[in-house]
Amino acid sequence: MQTPTTAHINAIGTAVPPHDVHAAFNHMIEPMLTDRRSRALYERMAKRSGIESRYSFIEPVVNDAGEMADTGQFYSMDDFPSTARRMERYEQWAPELALQAIDQLDDGIADQGITHVVVASCTGFVAPGLDQILIRRTGIDPSAERTLVGFMGCYAAVNALRLAHHIVRSTPEARVLVVNVELCTLHLQNTDQIDKLLAMLLFSDGATAALVTAEPKGIALKDFRPAAIKGSEELITWRIGDQGFAMHLDGQVPIRIAEALQHERTRNDADGILRGQSTADYDLWAVHAGGRSILDAVERGLELPPEALEPSRTVLREKGNMSSATLMFVLARMLAAREEAQGERKGLGMAFGPGLAAETFRFSLL
Repeated sequence: MQTPTTAHINAIGTAVPPHDVHAAFNHMIEPMLTDRRSRALYERMAKRSGIESRYSFIEPVVNDAGEMADTGQFYSMDDFPSTARRMERYEQWAPELALQAIDQLDDGIADQGITHVVVASCTGFVAPGLDQILIRRTGIDPSAERTLVGFMGCYAAVNALRLAHHIVRSTPEARVLVVNVELCTLHLQNTDQIDKLLAMLLFSDGATAALVTAEPKGIALKDFRPAAIKGSEELITWRIGDQGFAMHLDGQVPIRIAEALQHERTRNDADGILRGQSTADYDLWAVHAGGRSILDAVERGLELPPEALEPSRTVLREKGNMSSATLMFVLARMLAAREEAQGERKGLGMAFGPGLAAETFRFSLL
């Protein structure tokens, strides 16, 4: 029996918008927190977030009244933008950011013989879609097969890689461009609910582009496995409203993740996400940097050493949670540092999102 072809992430390009908005956001939401206790809680949680920078196309500025605002007056305390206005910005900015990531990968991508384009995004909609826009603007052959992974949330990066994995296994000569682009800062909500504000504190904008082929270099993709936590359907939700997409991130999420991973570590059979192996069998942990509490839950549930999640914590600190693009930033760091290690290193990747579900995959860094 012929051995199946192995798909490899040969290279990853990354991009973020020009404006660091993390500190500005904390100032902007002060008028929303009229309750003194809520304000104190927010300030305490902001300091413990593990985030120093988050990026956006929206440029912060102090207005004439001394209030934190933005140069385009996109967000106004008296008039937050409609979903239609937010989608106009998405149509303008999402292709721009994605193209920056593609240029980091290869500014002559059209000459790379791309046969398939997979685009993942959950922060906007436009038709013709980003897949068609990117093909047109890069000059990629328009006969390339296109797939759009939409509205799946933070774990969409794994789903996009899984598609590329199956494409290369079925068509070994395929050259797949995988793009993740998210503009989370288009969806700030005008609210005084502390849980919603703390959720918005995490999110940032970013894009990645990856080339996936059968060429044996970079990150070898082994297998993929999803998992879901029963009775957790409403813990993470992402719903479209009249004023943008509204995120709900329940405070129970880290607890449920830690419990589920502890169970996985204890059961440790072939059907689990550890695939019957111990945590010591994995050299690398590519975990979606959803927030400090999420990473703490993974570390606690799997009893990992503190340094195991350093790549994820670094991405969180420097970029924030960029939804589906975040995991690819973590993999990009590992790919860039591969020359420091000797020999093949085995890894496990995972990301969490609506469901409450997890998408996992095994990989090797060559």
